[in-house]
Amino acid sequence: MKQTRAIAFAILTGVTIVSSGCAMWRGQVDGATYVDDRAITTSVKAKLIEDKSTGGLSINVDTMNGTVALSGFAKSQQEKDAAGRIASTTKGVREVRNNLVVRP
Repeated sequence: MKQTRAIAFAILTGVTIVSSGCAMWRGQVDGATYVDDRAITTSVKAKLIEDKSTGGLSINVDTMNGTVALSGFAKSQQEKDAAGRIASTTKGVREVRNNLVVRP
């Protein structure tokens, strides 16, 4: 039983290390940039959820090198525009790619 737990823990640790290192393989400069991008993603997502004019839970946020990509669905063009404004005014955001699709 202890050996099984140790093996499972070792595998989980290895997966965590490898997956966190993938950010640098995608073209990011270093680990600090990866951490900054995670903070930006978290901040944008929190603002979208707090804002009553956006459906924050239905909007995906991804950040790479300060560029925020919004994807998912919006109920209206106004919601899509509001999400883009919220993302662009977040500290650390250099560019916003608003890929939200307005559902009819």
